[in-house]
Amino acid sequence: MSRKVPTVGQWLAGLFLFLTAWLHGVAVQAADILLTGAEESPGVQSFVQALSELRPTDNVRFQPLASLPAPGKLPASLRLILLDLPSLDWRLQESAGPATLVLRISRLQAQQRFGALQPPHLSLLWSDPPLSRQLQLIRRILPQARRIGVLFDQHSEFLLKELHVAAQVMNLQIVSQRWDNTHDSRPLQAVLKDSDVLLGLDDPDLYNPKTAKNLLLSSYSRQVALIGPNASFVRAGSLASSYSDQSDWLAILDELLDKPAATWPKTLYPERFKVLSNAQVARSLGLEPLNEVSVAAELAEGERRP
Repeated sequence: MSRKVPTVGQWLAGLFLFLTAWLHGVAVQAADILLTGAEESPGVQSFVQALSELRPTDNVRFQPLASLPAPGKLPASLRLILLDLPSLDWRLQESAGPATLVLRISRLQAQQRFGALQPPHLSLLWSDPPLSRQLQLIRRILPQARRIGVLFDQHSEFLLKELHVAAQVMNLQIVSQRWDNTHDSRPLQAVLKDSDVLLGLDDPDLYNPKTAKNLLLSSYSRQVALIGPNASFVRAGSLASSYSDQSDWLAILDELLDKPAATWPKTLYPERFKVLSNAQVARSLGLEPLNEVSVAAELAEGERRP
């Protein structure tokens, strides 16, 4: 039997129906994604553009915080991403409004704003690395270290309980020292004297450009490595830290935005991360240069295993 070949008109009609159905499907699936913050800096513009390229079928846009109405007046279907603390404070004005992703907020910043009573409409994506991951990093690059020195103040003290639990699992000892006055070096010297390594918490009152010189010079004069608290401190002179960069955050957002907002986690440490080390500091401590990619892969594999 001979096949009936469709005419050009029939072919075009079929193509039109296919394109119409496809465009309708795209329209149904497209999400309205709004990012907001106090300022639209070049870094923010770059981030929004990169997210737009990852999600070409969605409406991804930035709107300055000052031009937004109250949170409750935004459409419930909107997917809202907060980029800074002023935008978080604006969102905390009222519980009404769309489900919200808070990008790169530290544990300490969250504790200062709402303690343990996290608002149900927020999903917090932590900026500081998990304490357990930092301890695993110490165990990987300094296997002989057993006494982990930790400086804290009234703001970061709440992290100690979690740190002790994580250390106990790894058979490590936490040597903690309160440091409320960073102009007084005695607490710093005391913890360095009793520790094999110093673990920096993401507490800007303790770890900042003004304290960096004293911290780094004091630790290396005693040949005690400083791990963390972040990539900036590694560049300044600490030995190493795990961290997540823009590409990691974009990948995490892309995954979350594919899911219904109701399924977003209340808090999330980024599963994607990297390790940064300071080769010059490693040499000064008599250590081999770190294979950052290999170490990050080992840590990630350890976290995936039950």
